Amino acid sequence: MSRSLHLATYLLAFDTRAQSLQDRTRAGYLLRAAALAELAHRGAAAEEASGRVRVVTDTPTEDAVLDTLLAELATRPRTWKAWIRRSRDDTLEAVEQRLGVLGVLSVSDRDPYGPVVPRRAVTLADPREARDLQTRVAELVRGGGPVAEAPFADAVLAALAAHGHLRLVLSRHDRRAHAERVTAFTDRLAAEAPGLARAVAGLNLTMVAGQGGTGGS
Repeated sequence: MSRSLHLATYLLAFDTRAQSLQDRTRAGYLLRAAALAELAHRGAAAEEASGRVRVVTDTPTEDAVLDTLLAELATRPRTWKAWIRRSRDDTLEAVEQRLGVLGVLSVSDRDPYGPVVPRRAVTLADPREARDLQTRVAELVRGGGPVAEAPFADAVLAALAAHGHLRLVLSRHDRRAHAERVTAFTDRLAAEAPGLARAVAGLNLTMVAGQGGTGGS
């Protein structure tokens, strides 16, 4: 995968037909979880026996999104779940800005004299990148090769798509029919950060509680 995990997660959650994310609030949770998984995989953050997260190294990652999150982690010990829930909007905006700088997307300006719209249209330079990624992750969950041979980033994307109820990628039937593979992909994350894997497995319930509504189908 050419994109870093958190940038790929944005594309995974992007609806190319609607020219917007499937659900911006949902995407915020997923992006935070993806960035945390990336820091754990790099060895920059780790889990203490208490379940709280500690910074192992504050060496810059050369990624503004990850460096900002790493600075957050250093401020106070919290659980993975707590960090997923915090500053989600800031991370989402930072990811969009980064993708804009990379030329992956552009965001339309609001008309100051026009009607108030709930969100601005986002245009991908190459929508096929998002669609191809969504297809690849869906096929991976449905049985595309041994779970152990999938790259770590792909395993995390599969877990996020399933537990985050990204209907663009996996239907409810897919999640149920391939529950064992979803668990296996989640276990790949658990091998490096058990508490984070548990937080990812409970993502939909966390989102439901945070939104005060029902989860995605």
